[in-house]
Amino acid sequence: MNLIFMEQTAQGSGSIIMLVVYIVVIVAAFYFLAIRPQKKQQKQMDAMISSLEVGDSVLTTGGFYGVVIDVMDEVVIVEFGSNKNCRIPMKKTAITEVEKPSAAEN
Repeated sequence: MNLIFMEQTAQGSGSIIMLVVYIVVIVAAFYFLAIRPQKKQQKQMDAMISSLEVGDSVLTTGGFYGVVIDVMDEVVIVEFGSNKNCRIPMKKTAITEVEKPSAAEN
């Protein structure tokens, strides 16, 4: 009788170990499929925003193209279109793409 109880306990601890292994595998897969790519994308976005300079062409989250006129801590002033009176201050986080002016234009 003691032998049967010991076998059942060994099988129970084996299933617990397998459960822990499954949980670790699921957490690792979630990290590599969700968290890691998001962190990489955020680093790229932060690098793009930190390299923002006057004269860069930008695309906003609203879909508008403009040229950066002034850069401050959290805000940039963007000029839209050919009308020099259309200058709008916006947060740096509202910029999705940055295109540096080419060397031929300078």
